[in-house]
Amino acid sequence: MKQITFLILFLFTLSAFSQNFEDQWSGFFSYVSVKSISQGDDKIYAASENSVFTYDLSTQELNTITTINGLSGEIISTIYYSEEYNLLVIGYENGLIDVMLNGDEDILRVVDIFEKPTIPPDKKRINHFNEYNGNLYISSQFGISLFNLATLEFGDTYFIGDLGSQLNITQTTVLEPYIFASTMGGGVRVAMVEDDNLIDYEQWTAIATGNYIGIQTLSDEVYGITSTSSLYQFNPQGIEAILGNVGASVKSFVSNNDLLTITTETESKTYSVGYQLVASVSNIPDFEYNLQFGYVFENNFYLGTSSYGILVVPFENNNVTQLLPDGPILNEPFSIDATPGQLWAVFGDITVSFNPFPLSRRGVSNLKEGEWTNLPFDDIFDANDLVNVSINPNDTEQVYMSSYLKGLLKITGQVPEILYNETNSPLEIGNDNPDVGIRIYGSDFDSQGNLWFVQSNVEKGLNKLTPGGQIQQIDLTDIIDAEDEIALTVLKVSREGYVFFGSASNGVIGYNPSNGLFNKIGEDIGNGNLSSHNVRALEFDKQNRLWIGSLEGIRVLYNVGGFFEENADNDTQPIIFLDDGVAQELLFKQPITDIEVDGSNNKWIATATSGVFYVSPNGQETLLRFTKENSPLPSNIVQDIAIDAFTGVVYFATKNGLVAYNGTATAPRENLENVYAFPNPVRPTFKGNVTIDGLTANANVKITDIEGNLVFEETSEGGSVLWDTTAFGRYKVSSGVYLVLITTDDALETKVTKVMIIR
Repeated sequence: MKQITFLILFLFTLSAFSQNFEDQWSGFFSYVSVKSISQGDDKIYAASENSVFTYDLSTQELNTITTINGLSGEIISTIYYSEEYNLLVIGYENGLIDVMLNGDEDILRVVDIFEKPTIPPDKKRINHFNEYNGNLYISSQFGISLFNLATLEFGDTYFIGDLGSQLNITQTTVLEPYIFASTMGGGVRVAMVEDDNLIDYEQWTAIATGNYIGIQTLSDEVYGITSTSSLYQFNPQGIEAILGNVGASVKSFVSNNDLLTITTETESKTYSVGYQLVASVSNIPDFEYNLQFGYVFENNFYLGTSSYGILVVPFENNNVTQLLPDGPILNEPFSIDATPGQLWAVFGDITVSFNPFPLSRRGVSNLKEGEWTNLPFDDIFDANDLVNVSINPNDTEQVYMSSYLKGLLKITGQVPEILYNETNSPLEIGNDNPDVGIRIYGSDFDSQGNLWFVQSNVEKGLNKLTPGGQIQQIDLTDIIDAEDEIALTVLKVSREGYVFFGSASNGVIGYNPSNGLFNKIGEDIGNGNLSSHNVRALEFDKQNRLWIGSLEGIRVLYNVGGFFEENADNDTQPIIFLDDGVAQELLFKQPITDIEVDGSNNKWIATATSGVFYVSPNGQETLLRFTKENSPLPSNIVQDIAIDAFTGVVYFATKNGLVAYNGTATAPRENLENVYAFPNPVRPTFKGNVTIDGLTANANVKITDIEGNLVFEETSEGGSVLWDTTAFGRYKVSSGVYLVLITTDDALETKVTKVMIIR
C-alpha cells in the first residue's frame, strides 16, 4: 500500500458552547460593512465585520447576533445557513468557526483549525462553505476539511496540492459524481466525490492552471472564475468554454436557486442555465456604494456594501430598500466619552508612536437615548484622525473632538459648529510642516468651564479655550523641549484646578494656572519614579490621587495638593499587593491605555494587550477582569473606557468594536428620593450581590432583619453599595424581609426601604 505523506486527520472536534451575556452586557456594533450573505428559514443572514444580523422576510424585522450572544468577535470571512440542519455556520479569517444551533439560542465554538499547530497562522482563513450529503466542505487557505453537520464533528482534511502540500482553496462545488475545487495558484482540481481515499492528493486531477477565486454549479453546468475576472465553463476533463472577461475585479461568485450571481465593486449580474443574463443592477440612485457581496433570492438582489449594509434591489426596478441595524459608523472606536444618557465615539487611528499616516477620514457617532446618530466625514469640516472626545459637563450638548492633524472640532446639538485651526485661532502649524499640522490630543474641563488641551510639536503646547471661545496659549519651553517632543498625550484637571498632561518622552507635566508654575514627573527615584516616560492615561480618584498609566504599568501620585510646593516629595508609587504571600506589582509592565474611576472609587483599567481590570479603591484587590476569552469584549486591545455616572454603565472601546457592561457603581445623588434595591425580591437562583442605589455621598447604610438584628453596614463612596446577602460575611441570611436603613452624611435625611430574600 502506498504511503501518503503530509496527511493530517481531524479525529475529534475541539469545541465549547459560548456563554450568552445578554443579562449584564450590551453590544454596539457597526453593521455598515457586509462581507457575506446567506439565506434560509425565511431569513436573510448577513455577516458584517465581526457580527451578524438577520432580516426576517415575513415580519421585516432586523435582529443582531454579536459577542453578547456568544460570537467570538473575530473578523468574519464567510457565512452559510443549512436549512436541512437549521444551523448557521460562521467562518473567520483566523480559522475559528462558530456554529449557531436552534435558531440563535446556542453557539458552538469550533477551534480545531484555529488551534492546529501544523497549519501556519496566516494560512487558516475560512474561505467558503459548501454543503453536500450532510457534510460541510470547508475551503480554507491550507486545504479542504469535512465537518459533519449531524454530529458537529470534523472528518478528514484533504491537502490536494502537489505532493500533498497545502493549497489555498477558494471554493468547492459538487456535480455528481465529481467534486471541483478552485484554488489560488493551483488552478482547478477535480476528484470523485464519493472516493473513500480523497485524502490521497493523487486522487485529485488538475484540469486548469492559475488563480481561481471561485467555482460554482448551476444545474448541470460548472463555472469557474479567475482572479483576473475571466469566466470559464468546465467539465471533468477541463475547460469546456471560454465565456470572456466580466471586466472588473470580482467580489463574490455565488450560485443559488438556479441562478449564478457575479458581483463586482460597482454592479451585480445574475445568470440562468446556459449563461443567460436574467437581471443586473448598477448605478443605484442616492448611494455611492462599493459592493462586497451579491446574493439573489426571489427576484431581488441583496447587495452587501462597504458602508450601507445591505441594499435590496428588485429585478424589475431600482426601488432600493436598505437593511441596516442601528449602530455606530465603524467598529474601531478610538476614543469615547459619556454623560448620563449619551455617548460620543470617534474613530481616528494613530500608531503607537503617534504617527497619523496613512490618514483616516472617518465620521463620528453619538448614542443618545438608545439611538445612534452618525455624522459623516464630509460634515465635520474634513477633520481627520479624531483621537479624543470631551463632553462639556456644564452643557452636555457641547462636545469637543481633537484632530491629530487639523485642530479642535466643536459640535453643538449634533451639529458641527467650528474647527479651531490656524485660520481662525492662535493655533499654529507644528514645526512649520503641513504633514505635522495641528496635532491636538488630550483635553479636559476645569470647574470654571474652560477646556484645557494640548498640541504637539509647538512651543505653546498647552491651551485654554474659554467659555467665550477664546484660546489662550501657554509656553512650555521652561519645562520641556515641546517642539521636539514626539507627542503630548492625555490631560486631566485636578480639583484644585491644576493641569496635568502626559507625554511620549517626558513623563507627566503639571501646571498651576494661578501662579504659572510648572513641575515634572520623570522616571528615576527622586525624580518621579514613573515606570515609563511614555504616559498614556491619567485620572484623579475621589481622594484626589493621580493615577498614571504608561506603556509599562501604573503609578500613583499621592501628593497632588502639594505638587508645586518647594522640596515636595513628588515620587509616584506602584500598587503592591500580596499574591499567596508574595508581593506583586499591579499590572507590572502592562501597556495601559486608559484609567477611569467609578462612583465607588473603584478603578477600571484598560490595557493594550490583556483586556480590562476592575480594581478596588486602593488597587490592591482585583474585583473583575474582562478579556475576549471570558466576556463579550471583541478584542483584548481596549483603547478607551467611559462611564455613565448615573446608570453605572461602563463602555469599552476595543479595536474590534464597542460593548458596555451594566455596572452597579453610580455617582452620588443630591438626596435620597430615588433610593431602591435590586434585584428585589432575591430569588433562590440569584448568586450575585444586591445593589442599594440612589445614595448620597458618604451615606450610612444599615440592613437589619425584621427583628432588628444588624446583618450589614457600610458607608457609600458613590451612589451605591453592594450587599452579598450575608450577615457580615459569616453566613447567608435566611428567607425573609430585610430593612435597609439609610442616613445621609449630615444626618439631615433618612430613608427606609425593604429587600425580600427567598432561599
